[in-house]
Order: sequence, then C-alpha cells, then structure tokens
Amino acid sequence: MTSLRKLGRSDLEIFPLNLGGNVFGWTADEATSFAVLDAYTAAGGNFVDTADSYTAWVEGNKGGESETVIGKWVKARGNRSDVVIATKVSQHPEYPGLSAVNIKAAADASLSRLGTDYIDLYYPHFDQVEVPVEEIVGALDELVKAGKVRHIAASNISPERLQASLDFSDREGLARYVAIQPHYNLVSRDTYEGELRDVAERGGLSALPYFSLAAGFLTGKYRPGTTVDSPRAGRAAQYLESERGRRVLSALDEVAQAHEAPVATVALAWLAAQPTVAAPIASARTVDQLPALLGVAELELTDAEIAKLTDASA
Repeated sequence: MTSLRKLGRSDLEIFPLNLGGNVFGWTADEATSFAVLDAYTAAGGNFVDTADSYTAWVEGNKGGESETVIGKWVKARGNRSDVVIATKVSQHPEYPGLSAVNIKAAADASLSRLGTDYIDLYYPHFDQVEVPVEEIVGALDELVKAGKVRHIAASNISPERLQASLDFSDREGLARYVAIQPHYNLVSRDTYEGELRDVAERGGLSALPYFSLAAGFLTGKYRPGTTVDSPRAGRAAQYLESERGRRVLSALDEVAQAHEAPVATVALAWLAAQPTVAAPIASARTVDQLPALLGVAELELTDAEIAKLTDASA
C-alpha cells in the first residue's frame, strides 16, 4: 500500500495525489463524480480538494456544487473520518472576500454543503491584500478553536503576506498555516520557485500544487496537428506554441518510455520530487483518467531523469 505523507507540521497524513474536485458538478455529473471518488479511495487515496466557488462559472450554477457532490458521496459511503477534505473561501458569489465576518459565514455554508461538522484543511482561496493578515488569521483561528476547521493553509498569496501571516500566528500563538497551494508545474516554475518556496520551506509548509498538469498539456495529449475535445483545450494548446513547451514534451516522452508510464504520471512525479511538495493536485472527469494520476504514488524518477526534465523546462 502506498505510504501516506505528513502534511507540513500538522497531524494530517495524506495520499501523494490530491484529487481535484473542480470537475464535480461541471464536466463530471454526480454519478460520474461518485465513480471517480470511489475509484480514487479504492486505490488508497484519501485527500480531496475543492472550494466553495466550484462551479459558479458554469451557466445555471451558483457555486458550491462540488462541495455538495462531495458531501452526498461522503454521506452515502459513511467514510467521513477516512477522507481529508480541503476547501476554500473568498470566491463564492454570495460570500466574496476575506473579512472575518465573511470567512466565518462562508465556512458555515461549506460545512452545510459538505454535510459535516469539520473541514480538515481550510484555505483563503485568493489573498485580499486590503484585509490585514491579522484579521484573516484571527478569523481562521476562531474556526479552529470552535472545532469547525482542523488546519489552515494559504493559496495564491505573496511571499511577503505569507511570511507576515506566519509571523503573526507565531507571535500570538494562533493557528498557523501548514500548507500552501501554489500554481506550479513543469511549464510554470516561477509561479512558486524562488522567494515563495523559500518562505514555505523555512516555515515548514507542505506545497500542494494546482494546475499541476498545466490544464492538461502535461498529459501529452496535446500535439501539433491534434484537436482535443476539452473545455481547457485552448489554454493547454498555447504551451505547444513555445519552444519550452515542445522541449518539455520531448523530455517527458523519453522518460515515460523508459518507465513504460503515461506522460502525465511522469509530469506529476517530477512535481512530487520537488522540495516542499507533498501532493500535486489533479482532477479526473472520468474513471479512465485516474490511473495515470494515481501512478504518481508509485513512480520514482532517477536523479538523472529529474535533472533532464528540470533542464528541459528551464
């Protein structure tokens, strides 16, 4: 069985693939979402990522659809204590921003949709620089003290604001971020590497990268002259236009062939091998897409293979 990884300085132990819930209630209907969640947990997975705003961008939706699907699944399976659920606040149309009042109200709404009395990991989804970190962390600490949230994490935040948040928590003895969710992958490295990663590493935070497959580009299905039927095809195809994108694909192909592994598995394995990274986030809109993602739990790249991919993505 795949070893679980410790998340930062928390007591949470997580599977090395964080299953993205952004497709639930969007490109995966309820039945398909249940099937994906069943297959993921059957393989040993225990870590599901969502947000209160998923999937407000879909016509006819109002936000919270993903949480609702996950809540129904957990109730149907009776497995709440076996699953680590992460969700986020700040982007729901009815609960925008990071004021203390909104953070607490949005948390209650998420708890209701998830059908649970606690959230394992709670993030401010996008930092709001006009709100003092003291107000944000203070509100999150109240949720922890109330037992509504077990641990807190940061997403889409600057190095300066992250450091200020950690310093405030340490100074006041309040709940402290245990993880960070950055935009990070083989074709987007400067979005995390550097000062932000340095702050996370010094602070003992684990990284849970999103867009870990670059909107599908790093699955290898986007090639010159091909057309892919996906809502994210336009964004992913843009990487093909860059020399770096083509270089990365070539290196991924070579390493994947050596391991007889899917390209997506190799891309995730490179990410999982990077400093601070505990579990890349990736989503599957069908059960058939899961094996390539789950493979990250078993595939170990050599130092030379990691260096080849790192050089190709420079």
